[in-house]
Amino acid sequence: MIRKLTIEDYDKMYALWLSCKGMGLNDTDDSREGIRRFLDRNPDTCFGAFEADMLIGVILAGNDGRRGFIYHTAVSPKHRGKGVGTALVNAALEALGRLGITKTALVVFGKNEVGNAFWEKQGFIVRDDLVYRNRALVEMVRIDT
Repeated sequence: MIRKLTIEDYDKMYALWLSCKGMGLNDTDDSREGIRRFLDRNPDTCFGAFEADMLIGVILAGNDGRRGFIYHTAVSPKHRGKGVGTALVNAALEALGRLGITKTALVVFGKNEVGNAFWEKQGFIVRDDLVYRNRALVEMVRIDT
């Protein structure tokens, strides 16, 4: 079953992210309060896949009014290859489309081979004409899985 995520799902989300190699988290954006802010801003575009009471997949999606962004997509290693990730991507893209968003971007660590292979299958292309830049406005502790 796929449904919209709420902050009550946070502990399960965080545990799932930690179980997936290649995730990049930090102690600020990915804290309970950071995720609460994201879900409050994007209540209709973040989804979880559940098997009974267990969260087996998650996707966070948001937008800036013209472009969609996908973050922290993960599927439990035990549930991969069964269409869970594709179903989550489709749910997020359809939700963004209902908001009038026509283009969506995401970032995957280069060393995350599983993640990059998944996104390639989903039709997301590599852009080599761009330089991704980032600047933290507060000090953060990085957590790589």
